Amino acid sequence: MKLNYMALNYHKLLGANKTMKHYLLQKLFSLFLVLFGISLAAFVLGILTPGNPAELALSKGGYSPTPEQIKEIEIEMGLDVPYPVQYVKWLNRVLHGDLGTSYASSRPVRQELIERIPITLKLGSCAMVVTCINGILIGCIAAAFRGKGIDKIVQLGINISLSLPAFWFALLLILFFSESLGWLPTSGNGGIRFLIMPTTVLALPASATAARLMRSSLLAEFGKPYYLAAIARGTNRFEQIIKNALPNAIVPVIALMGNTLGGLLGGSVIVETIFALPGIGSYAIEAIYGRDYPALQGYVLVTGCVYVLVSLLVDGISLLLDPKVRVGRRRL
Repeated sequence: MKLNYMALNYHKLLGANKTMKHYLLQKLFSLFLVLFGISLAAFVLGILTPGNPAELALSKGGYSPTPEQIKEIEIEMGLDVPYPVQYVKWLNRVLHGDLGTSYASSRPVRQELIERIPITLKLGSCAMVVTCINGILIGCIAAAFRGKGIDKIVQLGINISLSLPAFWFALLLILFFSESLGWLPTSGNGGIRFLIMPTTVLALPASATAARLMRSSLLAEFGKPYYLAAIARGTNRFEQIIKNALPNAIVPVIALMGNTLGGLLGGSVIVETIFALPGIGSYAIEAIYGRDYPALQGYVLVTGCVYVLVSLLVDGISLLLDPKVRVGRRRL
C-alpha cells in the first residue's frame, strides 16, 4: 500500500512538472509573438511619422540640406530599399544592441536610454512599493469593516483617487508642499526628497485600483465555507483574515501588479515631465517634440520589453502561489 501511494505521488508530481513545462513553453512562445509585434510597431512608427528621416538627420541647427545630400544619406541609412528589407536590417541591428542615433544629440540611443532608465526604474519601484502597501492595507481595512463608516470613507477615497487627473494633482502638490510650505523640491533628480511627490502622484490611482480589487477579493473569500467554519468556531476574525483569507485573495492583486507596472511606466511620461526628472518618460516627450524618431522607437522597444518580462514574472509567481491555476493549466 505504501509503495502504491509513493508511486501515485510520483506520477502526480511528474504530471505537474510536464504541465508546468508545457505552460512555460506556451507562455514563452506567446511572449515571442508579443515582442515581435512590439518591434513591428516600433518600426512602423518610424515609417508613418511625417518627414524624411534623412532630411531630419541633416537638418540640425537650421541647416537646409540639398537634394543630393538627402539622397546620399537615404542610401547610407538604407531607406532606398523596400520596407520589408528595411525592417529585417533594422531588427538585425536592434538584436545586436544598435538602436540607432538620436537626431537631436547625435549620440547612440542605446547610451541615452542606459543613462535614463535607472531614474525611471527607481521612480517606478518606489511607486510599486507604495502601491502594494497601500492597496493591500487599505483593501483589508475596507473589507474587515464592510458596510461601516470606515468602508464608506475608503470607497469614497478610492473614487476620488481614480478621478483625479495626474497633472492636476501634481500641480496641487507642488503648490502646497513646495511653493507654500517649502518642504519639498519642485523638480530635479537627487535624494529621496525629490521622489516623494512624483511617487505619490504615480502611485495614487494604482493604489486605489489595488485597494478596490483587494477588498472585492477578500469579500469573495469571506463567503467561502472554510472562512465561515473558522468564524463559527470562534476564531479571531482579524487573525483568520491574515492567515487564511489574505493569502487566497492576494493572488489577483499580484496579477494586477504586472499590469500596473505598465501603467506606471506610461504614467511616468507625465510625472517625469512635470517634475523635470531625466528618465525615459521625459526622454520620450523630448523625442516627440524634436521629431527624434530613433529615440522614440528605442523608448517603445524598451518599455515594451520591460512590460513583457514583468508580465512573465508575475504570471510565474501566480502559477506558484495559486494551486487552482496549476490545476486549470493541467486541464487545458
